[in-house]
Amino acid sequence: MYGLPTDTIRKEFRTRMVPSNGLNPVYNEEPFFFRKVVLPDLAVLRIAVYDENGKMLGQRILPLDGLQAGYRHVSLRTEGNFPLSLAMLFICVELKIYIPDGLGDLMDALSDPRAFLSAQEKRMAQMKAMGIEEADVQTSDLKLGSVKTGNKKDDDKKETFKMDPITQESLKSHKVFQKLHRKQQKEHNSLLKKQLKEKAAVQKSQCATIEKYLRTNKPTDVLKDPKLKETVVSQGQQWSELVEKHQREEWELLKTHTAQQGEILEKLMNLEHSKQTRQLEQKFDSDNKDMKAKQAKISVETAKEVAIDRTLRNKAEKERRLREKQSNNTKKFIDERKAAAMKQNRERDKLTKAHDKQHNELTKNTQNEVGGYANAEIEFKLADKKMYVV
Repeated sequence: MYGLPTDTIRKEFRTRMVPSNGLNPVYNEEPFFFRKVVLPDLAVLRIAVYDENGKMLGQRILPLDGLQAGYRHVSLRTEGNFPLSLAMLFICVELKIYIPDGLGDLMDALSDPRAFLSAQEKRMAQMKAMGIEEADVQTSDLKLGSVKTGNKKDDDKKETFKMDPITQESLKSHKVFQKLHRKQQKEHNSLLKKQLKEKAAVQKSQCATIEKYLRTNKPTDVLKDPKLKETVVSQGQQWSELVEKHQREEWELLKTHTAQQGEILEKLMNLEHSKQTRQLEQKFDSDNKDMKAKQAKISVETAKEVAIDRTLRNKAEKERRLREKQSNNTKKFIDERKAAAMKQNRERDKLTKAHDKQHNELTKNTQNEVGGYANAEIEFKLADKKMYVV
């Protein structure tokens, strides 16, 4: 056969010599079997007859797409493709559709659905006789004419890889944040103590001023004394300014602390994100390694299967079958790797979106806390500022 390189087969199919019978020799040999033709429109068959000295008696070149099944007389021709008068061959031609390995039962079911349905009904009757219900049989992983075994254990061994969500609560439990929080708490307490001392000093000074005035002047009507009233108003203004100053200092400190906490939380979150990304990539590397090992094992098993196949008569046929199986395996392996790559890209995108969402939530919460202190400061400025010490 001549055609595409994969369809070209030369000097493989020969019959034995039939001696002393040049009129009607019978070549009782095994059929010449061409298992698969990739491009029949381009393929041709060449049939040649030789004598016992190796001289060609006649030949015929037949286009494959023009063959018809059945018993046929094929007239022979010379090397120059001129017809011979009487020389011809009587051959039997069988043409069949190529069916890939593992799909024979499917083709039988498609070609004869009634027989397939009868077999299914017979199977269900036998199962019912044994007390097995149809719902008890898991057929989701079964293929027509084949049994899938061993995959359930592999699926059970695969653990679902889940990433724990990163929250502010989990980040605040980190020792770096706890150290910063303790430091900020000390600064806040120190500021409050300082403010309490200032308030106590001002309060003591104001009380001493009032007591001194009362001892010196001894007014008959305290509420109507203009000097005392002026002193009280002045002290109230002083106290209000002091409280406003302290409140503003505390808010500025809290805003600074919140910003520092936001920076630390952002750094910790970036570290956790990098850690999760590394874990995901390690999982992908492990999955790819297992997939490649499995594919290599399948390739080795395919080569062994072809090597021990007794139906393959010669080395060239074994090589063709091995190339065919390797080509099918290569296509399947490429599809598996593409599917795995697409799945991994989806998981990467999903993790990236989750990280972006967590980062945005952290930034938003930090801004809301800082904005809360700023709003409280604005409300305090708009409120009545007069405060007194009783």
